[in-house]
Amino acid sequence: MHISYVWVLVAAVFQWLFGAFWYGVIFKSSWSKLVGLAEGEKPKNRLFGMFSFFIACLLLSFILAHVMGWAGAQNFTAGYKLGVVCWLGFMAPPLFAQHVFEGRRVNLFAINAAYWLLAMAFGGAIVAAFHP
Repeated sequence: MHISYVWVLVAAVFQWLFGAFWYGVIFKSSWSKLVGLAEGEKPKNRLFGMFSFFIACLLLSFILAHVMGWAGAQNFTAGYKLGVVCWLGFMAPPLFAQHVFEGRRVNLFAINAAYWLLAMAFGGAIVAAFHP
């Protein structure tokens, strides 16, 4: 199995930038309120958080590339579908349980889960479509 590390990096950068847009533009106000930030307040350790988020996206894309290789996903559609299946099996259940145990609102779960669904679907599509 060959992995294109360049496309793993591209997928990670896409997920990271998409996350910045998702949380920083589309759902900025809603997400900030739901996590308890005052209006205009920035999260603590924001720079470290952004760095950590990029490393997480890089690791996720690397593992998705392996899964795509094992499953034989070799085009955009197959990668997209497998990303959705991986989200459904590996991301949504623990994320849901975490939100329930933390007593967080369903709106926050919806914002976070929808982001990861799209990030994994498009990340999978990118690494599958451009496999070596």
